[in-house]
Amino acid sequence: MEELDRIKEVLEDIRAILQADGGDLEFLGYEEGIVKLRLMGACGACPFSQMTLKMGIERILKEKVPGIKEVEAV
Repeated sequence: MEELDRIKEVLEDIRAILQADGGDLEFLGYEEGIVKLRLMGACGACPFSQMTLKMGIERILKEKVPGIKEVEAV
């Protein structure tokens, strides 16, 4: 499976979790090991969104997709 397809597959699993709490994410791109996302809904205004991004989404992506260096919120 291509790296980009794997990223999108993992993000769909994560989206389901975020949507259960009123949030969501939008995949904006992937370049040189960096995944760019936009957190939306409840996640966009949540004071813990950076923790969700780094300790949750980034950690899961790094575990499941070799080559991921970082996840950035745009």
